[in-house]
Amino acid sequence: MRHALITAGSKGLGKKVTEALLADGFSVTVHFHSDITIIDKLKKEWELYSDRIQFQQGDVTKKSDLIRIVNETITKWGRIDALVLNAGPYIFERKKMIDYSEDEWHKMIDGNLHSAFYLLKETIPEMRKNQYGRIVTYGFQEADHAPGWLYRSAFAAAKVGLVSLTKTISIEEAENGITANMVCPGKIVGGMKEATIEQAREVSDEETPIGRSGTGEDIARTVSFLCHENSDMITGSVIEVTGGIDVLHRFR
Repeated sequence: MRHALITAGSKGLGKKVTEALLADGFSVTVHFHSDITIIDKLKKEWELYSDRIQFQQGDVTKKSDLIRIVNETITKWGRIDALVLNAGPYIFERKKMIDYSEDEWHKMIDGNLHSAFYLLKETIPEMRKNQYGRIVTYGFQEADHAPGWLYRSAFAAAKVGLVSLTKTISIEEAENGITANMVCPGKIVGGMKEATIEQAREVSDEETPIGRSGTGEDIARTVSFLCHENSDMITGSVIEVTGGIDVLHRFR
């Protein structure tokens, strides 16, 4: 049985990705930050998969937590075949770079870029043992072109760095049967993060060219595809799942 480790896999987009991987036959280690109430609810909701789920609490901005999560995953399952970096700290307040505090800056870089370094350092050796691995990171629209993103300087800087890291890993680890790709969600807010595509089609969204909002299912379907064993031809790619919306410029 293939095993997947997903960060922030208990709610929002991560929940839909977890459900997709479980449906694909994976066993899954679900990282969460602090909400025990949600985990208690999920244990009941996912009771059918109870023998294939492990929950791990931790802070993705802390190296020690990340290393512990990987180690405990290996101890229980003996392998990690897919790593999905769904967690991505984000500051919703709109402000220029000069107004960021040092703590806010470090939180964005630690949570979105340094966390990837530590998780990859711990996980790739395990993937090499089996000559198989699927790594999926998250970015934002046009991240592979290093665009400026007004009021999102720290988050954007971290994610643009993550693009290069993802592509570098795809080259360095190709000989070990490991792929690495990035998924870039578009406008997916509120309840749409855990909604299905069918639900989204029932509500018109004039801001998105295809006429409906993005959903957690859209992201989950993409991640599921990238984690499939027959998707090995796709590596080093940055895939935008936006419905054609211009996120960078529309929401200024």
